[in-house]
Amino acid sequence: MPVNWRIEVEWEALQGVPAEEQACFGAIGIRVNDLWLTEGHDYLANRLRTRPYLSGYHLAEWFAWNWWRLRWEPRSLSREWDQTHCMGAIGQGYIWPNITIFSDGERTALVAHPTAERADTPFRYISDRAAVLPSGQFEAGLDEFFSQVFQRLDAQGVSGTNLHAIFESLSEERSNPELATRRKFEALLGEDPDEANPAIVEQLIADAGEAGTDGIQEIAALHAGSNTPTFDDLKTLARNNGYEASARDAVRLRTHEGIRATGETPAWLIGARAARVLREQERLNGNPISDKQLAALAGTAASALESRKDRVAEFSFVVDDQKDTSRLVLRSKWHEGRRFELARLLGDRLLSPRSNRLFPATRAYTYRQKMQRAFAAEFLSPFEEVEQILAGDYSSEGQRDAAEHFGVSPLMIRTLLVNRHRIPSEELGEDFDVAAA
Repeated sequence: MPVNWRIEVEWEALQGVPAEEQACFGAIGIRVNDLWLTEGHDYLANRLRTRPYLSGYHLAEWFAWNWWRLRWEPRSLSREWDQTHCMGAIGQGYIWPNITIFSDGERTALVAHPTAERADTPFRYISDRAAVLPSGQFEAGLDEFFSQVFQRLDAQGVSGTNLHAIFESLSEERSNPELATRRKFEALLGEDPDEANPAIVEQLIADAGEAGTDGIQEIAALHAGSNTPTFDDLKTLARNNGYEASARDAVRLRTHEGIRATGETPAWLIGARAARVLREQERLNGNPISDKQLAALAGTAASALESRKDRVAEFSFVVDDQKDTSRLVLRSKWHEGRRFELARLLGDRLLSPRSNRLFPATRAYTYRQKMQRAFAAEFLSPFEEVEQILAGDYSSEGQRDAAEHFGVSPLMIRTLLVNRHRIPSEELGEDFDVAAA
């Protein structure tokens, strides 16, 4: 796989520091295609630099230690998350770029923001860019950088460092399927290697064997910690508070051409494509979808969409009890929210492996969850029809009119408009591919 991002290094001399730091000091730049994420103003030289002076050793050490979380942990709002995913936290006396790195499982984002202008600071980063690449390419780029650093350490006669020890462990974990599974679950839980509650990790691994790995990984990505539900918990909740459903009666796509999950394609685009394919297959045209139609496509009764006074779960899900019988749980109390959640679960079943027994719709920022959200939005309110209704009026009032027509929330209409670049995104929203574009 060709690598379209690189950490480029020009080694330089440095005195008065430990041997490993001395060996790996240099002008270091991070480039994605032709975009430099490390560009900044060197006040001492009074010029722009794309490769500031940094410690390649400390950078490699940070990447190696945080490899699993950078590779698998989705975006989170916790302060501790920033320490693991933001390069500015590396420290060690260097001025690091304000670059945040995170993944949705299939794609990895590198988001650079300018650093603040401070007195007596010799270098200020000015890059304000976001780049997204397949996570396989992210891995390959890191491996290339690790190779550069170890070659440099060997050439300078430096061995037995902390980086050597960390990387040896990382290499063993990546090559051992059982260890890799454990590390991935720990990363999805938001924990460093061997720092997660071992009982929770063991339960997740056991549940994956029963329910399917993909669905249980989505549960881990909730960052629920000690409140992480087991598969037995979910089955009990579904029996007591869920609705009957039938996997046999749920609709299936006749073709998956062009709608398979891949790191080459943004999640929202896959979800939207699947929604259009299903609408065409079922001859729904651009019409609003009734509760009865939506429920029938999902293999359940329309009564599941009725508003409730209480909330019975923290997220929506479907559990397949046996081959053809299922139980459905919806999180929202409100009719519009329940329609959206049922559409998400419909899309999840269509796009996920059939061997799964658990289909969750959560608030996590994984590739799978973003596919679901995009599928539901496009399926319930197809963009071309939304455009016709709005007729160029993207105001809040116009969005509400479109939402009422399709029986969805105004937020869903806004998300469609952001994804299609009709209105700007106010922040790095649910899909970082949109912001990068």
